[in-house]
Amino acid sequence: MTYLVDHLAILMFVTLAGLIFVGFPVAFVLAGTGLAFGLLGWIFDVFNPLQFFNILPRIWGGIAHNQVLVAVPMFIVMGTVLERSGVAKQLLICLQILLRRTPAGLALAVTLMGTIMAATTGIVGASVVMLALIALPTMVERGYDKRLAAGTIAASGTLGILIPPSIMLIVIADQIQVPVGTLFMGAMVPGLMLSALYTVFILMVGALAPHRAPPLASDAGPQTAVELIVLVVKSLIAPSVLILLVLGSIFLGWATPTEASGIGVIGALAIAWMNRSLSREALWEAIDSAALTNAMVFFVIMGATVFSYVFRALGGDDLVIDLLAAAGIRDGWSILIFLMVLVFLMGFFFDWIEIILIVLPIFAPVLQQVDFSQHGIATTHAFLTWFAISLSVILQTSFLTPPFAISLFFLKGAMPGVLTVKDTYIGVIPFVAIQLVAVALVVALPELALWLPRILGYFD
Repeated sequence: MTYLVDHLAILMFVTLAGLIFVGFPVAFVLAGTGLAFGLLGWIFDVFNPLQFFNILPRIWGGIAHNQVLVAVPMFIVMGTVLERSGVAKQLLICLQILLRRTPAGLALAVTLMGTIMAATTGIVGASVVMLALIALPTMVERGYDKRLAAGTIAASGTLGILIPPSIMLIVIADQIQVPVGTLFMGAMVPGLMLSALYTVFILMVGALAPHRAPPLASDAGPQTAVELIVLVVKSLIAPSVLILLVLGSIFLGWATPTEASGIGVIGALAIAWMNRSLSREALWEAIDSAALTNAMVFFVIMGATVFSYVFRALGGDDLVIDLLAAAGIRDGWSILIFLMVLVFLMGFFFDWIEIILIVLPIFAPVLQQVDFSQHGIATTHAFLTWFAISLSVILQTSFLTPPFAISLFFLKGAMPGVLTVKDTYIGVIPFVAIQLVAVALVVALPELALWLPRILGYFD
């Protein structure tokens, strides 16, 4: 009995994992497990019943009254409005024409479009569905290998979870108490690097196996310079201005990420109005979709707050440290690598927000005690930034790794009957491998995540 009481926190974690695998809603499981084990702790006299009264103030102060998290619903609204504005379809057509003489030009256009839209939406589901509806029929019609098409669309659509403004980075910043602007700056280089790695892979496929990615006809699209310039201006000017307004205001210090999210909503509404797509029905659909997504995110965060509070009150931090030491995992690098492998494996079964809200409260306090100064990371602020970006890159794999690969579900659901499950699963394998290469680069070269925040003075 004494052993059970001393290890209630570990039993709590095992119970959580088991209930999630059964299929119960994550928010209910997190909150319910936390409250149940709080009661067990009360029965065994290791949890003071007065501590239950601390939960509501933590939810109010950490979530409902948190100014940083205000950016989450704003960026969700911005993304859903843009999804229905028609700007994405115009952008893809423009990129196809510009890259028509490039090997695998259509796949490259999808990748570049995913990169640009990542800086304006940040919602993976919306990006993948949008790319599938717009690009997949054209790719299949042009004779593209379906597996390459599926992998390109799914991977490009997930860039929005890493490239700012990213909802995931906002949640991570709140969990580890790092300014959102710092993580936005830190994610820019790794995000663009990952997009570049996708581009190199697609170019190699186009050059070595042109039958898998036939080029667009050279006479497609505008034939004169004037027509081409008009197409570029009409297609690129709106998203470019929006990106400059949102990210530029953050980079230059003119607005906080929360304020910039408001600017983004106004800009998205303006683009929809200029495209004559801002009808009452479309606006209502965007608001309804944004409200449902936002409710899901915040409900899970509230449940995770209950779970993490009880877990730490039961001595979970010390138990994790003791278990890692018993397994021979003592130094900073071994703990970091263990955590990265754990997150990658969890990505096969859980969504990103579930992984963040389960793993970070447990491991972040442990990692903060580790000294990485010999690797040029002298401050806790810099270390947490590097750790968060490394974690973000590997969390991106959770969208593509079966069986619970949410991007593949969106892709197949958007175009039923066009792709088989086998096409999607095999198609994403090289892109998951590329993501793992990107993780290795960020972990081995911390300056990839720290260079931009450092030169902009975020670590001063």
